[in-house]
Amino acid sequence: MEATEIPSSEADQPLDPALRRLIWILVLGVLAPGLDSTIVNVALATLGRDLHSSVATSQWTVTGYLLAAAIAMPVTGWATERFGGKRMWLFSLAVFLAGSVLSGAAWNIDSLIVFRVLQGVGAGLMLPIVTTLVVQASGPKRLGRVMAVAMLPVVVVPIFGPVIGGLIINNANWRWIFYVNVPICLAALALAWRYMAADPPSPKMGSFDLVGLLLLSPGLALIIYGFSHAGGHGGFATAGVIAPLLVGLALTAGFVLHVLRRRETPLINLRVLRVRSYTASISVFFLAGLSLYGPLLLLGLYYQQAQDRSVLATGLLLAPQGIGSILPRTIVGKLTDQIGPRLIVITGLLLTALGTLPFTQAGPNTSEWLLAAALFVRGAGLGSATIAVMAGAFHDLRADEVPDASSTTRIVQQVGGSFGTAVLAVILAHQLLIHHALTAAARGHAFDTAFWWAIGFSLLALLPALLLPHVRREPNTTGQKDMRLGF
Repeated sequence: MEATEIPSSEADQPLDPALRRLIWILVLGVLAPGLDSTIVNVALATLGRDLHSSVATSQWTVTGYLLAAAIAMPVTGWATERFGGKRMWLFSLAVFLAGSVLSGAAWNIDSLIVFRVLQGVGAGLMLPIVTTLVVQASGPKRLGRVMAVAMLPVVVVPIFGPVIGGLIINNANWRWIFYVNVPICLAALALAWRYMAADPPSPKMGSFDLVGLLLLSPGLALIIYGFSHAGGHGGFATAGVIAPLLVGLALTAGFVLHVLRRRETPLINLRVLRVRSYTASISVFFLAGLSLYGPLLLLGLYYQQAQDRSVLATGLLLAPQGIGSILPRTIVGKLTDQIGPRLIVITGLLLTALGTLPFTQAGPNTSEWLLAAALFVRGAGLGSATIAVMAGAFHDLRADEVPDASSTTRIVQQVGGSFGTAVLAVILAHQLLIHHALTAAARGHAFDTAFWWAIGFSLLALLPALLLPHVRREPNTTGQKDMRLGF
């Protein structure tokens, strides 16, 4: 397989200050929805108690948020080109800020669910927009280093968020789990307004694809709804799961047919899937829900159910994973630019599997230092794979293809994450039933099997990772760029 050739000087060029400033402004903004999601997840019991609602009703504060985000995501590619990236970024931040303030002021569970839906719309717009702006500003040769910073909230917040959530729940009113977003959003709005360059709307935008929206957005919402129910209501073999999944898949298939037949610009141009490196990357993204992010659910539940730890203690015990994901990111970003994403993603997946392995044998007497070291290794693998696969997704795309690719990437991540969490939750529930998990030791055996499944899914993700691009650096003797893609 022939490799891409890239002059070494291009891969070593430092990021200019304006680009660094833009990335950190965007990272600050996207920190809010990432932090919010993890905090609310650990606060569900408190919300139910204080607002006098059942667990099933309280769960809609999470489900409604996820569904709203899924509905909003498909619009972002068109909206970014139609109104400009800066305008849409400010708008999405403002929507999320309004949802946060209103959620904190909610007077009952029904009002909280409505305001959480508004938050979800803001988050669903923000995530693809930040990817579009970062990729278009950086260009293909610096994606690794840029993604090492831009993907920081995605990697770190799910790990450190429960600690912050536990501290808020233990020491403050539940309303602060939403008010904590306010200073973050205000600072991000002020910095974006002051320092982000305005980008003019595209003059070539056609009419809005309303039919595509009516097919794709409810289709995605039904798929994610089905997965969320499968994880907590008896698995996949129930009418409440099968029906929304089938209808959602049918609507999504209808959207694909609509895109292929539409002559004008569709809601999302799926022709970006013709780029092999992009298709390989989003395949890894989907399987990452099973191999990388789904196991985060298992780890949190393991410490709480098998070791009887509190939410706060669980967050602190998971901290080594967050540290492991942060430390190697600079070198991983540089290496991705120099040698391409393929080897980095493969290494990251293997490290993730290796870091998960001790949990398949863990018991009441297992050393906490051993598990902490395993989590550190797992975090290093998770962070490395996430940075490199995101860089690989946009490695060979043209600038005009980035908005559609950003929307598609985030959609696949959202669906893959929901699918992975549901599958592992069903596996764990089945194992708990088999082991009659009335004691911590019995629950530990159930988790052992679930972690073995997580390792198997990590190895499965290696298959599409083999199709990611790789780079061979050669001296540039002519002074010209030589960028030949090879697989």
